[in-house]
Amino acid sequence: MTHVLDDLEARGLVAHTTDRAALRAELSAGAITYYVGFDPTAASLHIGNLLQILTARRLQLAGHRPLLLVGGSTGLIGDPKEAGERIMNAKETVGEWVDNIREQVSRFVDFDGDNAAVLVNNLDWTADLSAIDFLRDIGKHFPVNRMLARDVVSSRLESGISYTEFSYVLLQSLDYLELHRRHGCVLQTGGSDQWGNITAGVELVRRADGAKVHALATPLITKADGTKFGKTESGTVWLDPGLTSPYAFYQSWIQAEDAKVGEYLRQFTFLDVEEIASIEADHIETPGLRAAQRRLASEVTTIVHGAEEAGAAELASGALFGRGELADLPESTLAAALREAGAVDLLAADRPTVVDALVASGLADSRSAARRAVADGGAYLNNERVSDPELELAAGTLLHGRWAVLRKGKRSISGVSVS
Repeated sequence: MTHVLDDLEARGLVAHTTDRAALRAELSAGAITYYVGFDPTAASLHIGNLLQILTARRLQLAGHRPLLLVGGSTGLIGDPKEAGERIMNAKETVGEWVDNIREQVSRFVDFDGDNAAVLVNNLDWTADLSAIDFLRDIGKHFPVNRMLARDVVSSRLESGISYTEFSYVLLQSLDYLELHRRHGCVLQTGGSDQWGNITAGVELVRRADGAKVHALATPLITKADGTKFGKTESGTVWLDPGLTSPYAFYQSWIQAEDAKVGEYLRQFTFLDVEEIASIEADHIETPGLRAAQRRLASEVTTIVHGAEEAGAAELASGALFGRGELADLPESTLAAALREAGAVDLLAADRPTVVDALVASGLADSRSAARRAVADGGAYLNNERVSDPELELAAGTLLHGRWAVLRKGKRSISGVSVS
């Protein structure tokens, strides 16, 4: 069998490790306990967090035991940002986000078997910790000169950084120490932007307990131009379907660049590396088919939202452009797709026509332009060419009694909700 570290490297998931030979030996010697942490800084996790969850899942599939930490205490403080001080959220809000994130991460790992996952919250060991004990037992292990040399701290010294954010690294490092003592944890994983915090935890375990533990960081996932991956024109791509619909989630992967789709397939799916190489080769031969993007979108949407939602999103993606039956789409999927395409609301009492809808949706600049589009045969309602510009959007022409798909030409899509 392929060593899990070799698999992670083959997938481009290893940016940094502590002593790699020692880590390999530790992973080879038998099942280990490892952890990855998530701070509740929003109501949901996003695509960047998904990479960490899937990495944890890969290690579990290799026989190791995951601890999934949700930062009930670190989330109250916030990891320092280079851009400036974080806004502190109310304790009640952070508590709600903790519950949300615990539910989200629990869907990706197994809680049964010899290497059953465990959910942990760092508020459990910090809530009753006194400031004196924290300073005596933890603070004494952190040289201030090394803390000042950290990139995120040094970049904020001129503009200012609070003692609260300056001390965040102590809290995150304490997590590693506590999990090492409570669960025998010997590996922390995370993103490369957390490498300083992660290695500080490794050092704390060494200083406080004289033990050698390990760290592994995944690379930051970027677009071809080097910008951060995981944001679209409509904003961050969340894992919560209430914040990013399964259709919009699917579409975010469909838009993957040709130069990056193979990389994303290796990092975000559980397909064999050999199969991915075959998909890449086919994609190079016929890039216009975008088969690699469709496979990527299907695989990741299935992982996050399930096969049914992935299938519905795939059907909607094709049906909007005439490659499937719109009437077969569930209303929730159709509504999400049209909202993503920029659907507009019209009043049934106004008895809107196709011309009204084309103008309101922005597919036509004026009523005369809308009429020309109809006359030229370039206007479509629910994938049927429109010949009458005065066709009324009434019950007989609406999907689910409310929705209409508008298309101008082959690619310009919008939607209408009539109520």
